[in-house]
Amino acid sequence: MNERVGAGAGFSRRRVLKGLAVGTLATAAGAALPPALAAAAEGGPAAYNNYDVIVVGGGFAGVTAARQLRRKGLSVLLLEARDRVGGRTWTSTFEGEQVEMGGTWIDPLQTNVWAETQNQGIGIVADAAPSRALFPTATGMGYFTVEEAFGGQGELLALFSEQAQALFPQPYSPLANSTALSSADLLTVRDRINQLTSLTTQQKRWLDAGVGPISGLSTRGAMTDFLHWWSLCNYDAATYHGINTYRPTTGMAGLINGMLSQNAPEVKLNSPVAGVTDTGSGVSVRLRSGSVYTARACVMAVPVNVWRTISFSPSLSSLRLRASQETIGVPTARKFWVHMRSSLGNTYVNAPESYSVNVMVPYKQTSQGYLMIGFSVDPNLNVSSITSVQSAIRQLVPDATVLSLKSANWGSEQYALGGWSFRRPRQLTELLSAIQQPQGRITFATSDIASGWSGYVDGAMESGMRAALQTQTILGV
Repeated sequence: MNERVGAGAGFSRRRVLKGLAVGTLATAAGAALPPALAAAAEGGPAAYNNYDVIVVGGGFAGVTAARQLRRKGLSVLLLEARDRVGGRTWTSTFEGEQVEMGGTWIDPLQTNVWAETQNQGIGIVADAAPSRALFPTATGMGYFTVEEAFGGQGELLALFSEQAQALFPQPYSPLANSTALSSADLLTVRDRINQLTSLTTQQKRWLDAGVGPISGLSTRGAMTDFLHWWSLCNYDAATYHGINTYRPTTGMAGLINGMLSQNAPEVKLNSPVAGVTDTGSGVSVRLRSGSVYTARACVMAVPVNVWRTISFSPSLSSLRLRASQETIGVPTARKFWVHMRSSLGNTYVNAPESYSVNVMVPYKQTSQGYLMIGFSVDPNLNVSSITSVQSAIRQLVPDATVLSLKSANWGSEQYALGGWSFRRPRQLTELLSAIQQPQGRITFATSDIASGWSGYVDGAMESGMRAALQTQTILGV
């Protein structure tokens, strides 16, 4: 899933965006290909086997790279393991509503994806603001006004991130102050929380709820990753809390299919890759089915966590293998939608990492209750079980009854092995720059290695464009 989940409910940035066409939501089941591409994706024979470029992975990074390379007149084959494009975005339906099971939100600060939406003429819808918040108390959970909850948490996040401007003076060049980062990048999120010794118990729990779950547990995630994100939000709590507000009316499926309709590559779905061989003058890509395709270069556009599952010859570099084994995408990330009857109502929920459900976002009131989006990093929570999810929610809302459920366990999904990106200590300073570079005739594209909005569709597009330009250099185009 390509976005982070702890950024609040957008209440503080509610505004009218001039020039946006806000359209009616269109129902989309997955990301079915545009008709012009559908036949090629159904397993028919390729027109020819020797391509200029093979792109492995049909998420936003791969599709961005493929489109750019086609614009240069290159022949491109895009191989996608799933039966749909979109990667860690996945538009589906639930209770008659179009829903996103993965990445959902975009923002004007995310210039790549925002421009793409505008260029396609896609409307934007803003999520409604919550009426109240369910946040930690010193001993449990309690209700607060939106102003109390997000205002108070915003002050704490600003304190947590007080070094952000010094460490990340140029947010889109995260290594600009590498000297200062060398020591800061050793710290986990928990290390930073523990440095703030003057906080009350409730303040610590509010901070835990704000930065712990999104890091995949505060003992896992790097402090610098959150500070980098804070810098991208202009070092501002209101901007941070509003970054997950706007959605394309077509869903992410409509957006990515619009991209595929322009300078379309050949697309083959249901084509998981087993191995890639770089011969020095070209590449061969072998599918699990045994089929082999050849090209002059390859763009590897799958999540970092998946790199270790693909056989590379020559072997994957030690730094890339380390990144994949350590994980960048949060390996326990889970997202679910519930139709729920309870006293909760239009309430935003943010709970510490000790709870099985960490974030719940109200979506829409129904005649029977509320549709809500939930997030968890609890590896023991079975998000496909109504009983398990209801039990977890009742830790927060005792009278909750889950009427229906739809979920995605991104950590166990074999072509993702994790959800949103959140780097671990030392990965920024020791790995990022190196793993952004090509390895022979193979370039790499994924939101996980973006210099900017890592963990968002915008970061995937940034990375895809960089990989395309690197590939053009390799091919002398």
